[in-house]
Amino acid sequence: MRRTHPSVFLFLIVPFGAMGGYLSVAIGYQLTQAGVSVEEVAALIAASYIPQTWKFLWAPVADMTLSRKTWYLLAGLVSALGIFVTGAVPADAASLPLLYAAVLVSSVASTFLAMATESLMVYNTPPELQGRAGGWFQAGNLGGNGLGGGAGLWLAQTLPDPWMAAAVIAVACALCCAALWFVPEPPPLARTDRYGRQLIAVLKDLWQVVRARAGVLALLICFLPIGSGAASNLWSAVADDWHASANTVALATGVFSGIVSALGCVFGGYGADRMDRKTAYILYGLLMAISTVAMAMAPRTETMYVVFTQIYAFIQGLTYAGFTAVVLETIGLGAAATKYNLYASLSNMPIAYMTLIDGWAHTRWGAAGLLNVEAAFGVVGIIVFIALAMMLPRRALPVSPKQAI
Repeated sequence: MRRTHPSVFLFLIVPFGAMGGYLSVAIGYQLTQAGVSVEEVAALIAASYIPQTWKFLWAPVADMTLSRKTWYLLAGLVSALGIFVTGAVPADAASLPLLYAAVLVSSVASTFLAMATESLMVYNTPPELQGRAGGWFQAGNLGGNGLGGGAGLWLAQTLPDPWMAAAVIAVACALCCAALWFVPEPPPLARTDRYGRQLIAVLKDLWQVVRARAGVLALLICFLPIGSGAASNLWSAVADDWHASANTVALATGVFSGIVSALGCVFGGYGADRMDRKTAYILYGLLMAISTVAMAMAPRTETMYVVFTQIYAFIQGLTYAGFTAVVLETIGLGAAATKYNLYASLSNMPIAYMTLIDGWAHTRWGAAGLLNVEAAFGVVGIIVFIALAMMLPRRALPVSPKQAI
């Protein structure tokens, strides 16, 4: 197959990131300004991770039915509509039930968009470029998160009605479908007349990956709170602790954060191609823990808010690129959407539970508690990973890079 440049995956995954950014930055800020507590905002954001955590259950549908590009088009349109509905609903406590429904539906749609993009990436990336592909992919995810959230908040503050901001973000995300033109459609998996047999073949492919030593270590990375980046979900909600204005929040956690995190992803991807990819991920996670402790010790000023959110965003880019490189290295071909999304789904668990823990820590100990608690969990996660990696036998079960279903 003709290979495509890794930067194309940046554009394909932007809608996925923009949806999360619009919720955590634009909607989160508006809710807190309307009197909704940080803990309630954290719970709403954590709810958006529920479909992301369990999406591996329906990932075989993406592998066994429509083409990757067809799934992308359908999911892209529904995701764009979900962004619009989320922004059109009034951002106040009375609208929380409706917001929960809109967030969950649009999050389910975004899982299929991500599956399609990930499968296209797996089949169009040679092994030596897996780090760079992961970097560009996560640059679109985190860059879209920052730009979608920042632009969404700025537009919501500038335009006459909040739904107009949501409409602009939704249209921009829908236009990302044009990037499909530059990506070859991979060959479909072998079909059988019986769905059950086909599903069994997909699950066998998944089992071959999971039982290998590399697969087990990748699973550990998914469960442990190493470099989760959960605090970024609450930057807008805790902005008052640093006396940051709405415009500062929009720029720092939106436009600037999007650009800086995207750069971090690209650097992280290149770095992961030049060392052991799991080691790179652990190093990136340690840097994140150090940065959060430094932020906790720094003065609570608007300037420090901007500086440390940018440092955090860059390191978050490193960790996300490192994670994607580890998964691409581990899964091989075959049922790519199913295998990738097992790991991608599970990797949302630490983001979700750390978001809740961060919100809980802020309620009890303020901003310093939030940051120090997240750093402590990250360091403990690194120690647990190293200890378990040393205990696992070195013999790896073979996984062919060209498995066919």
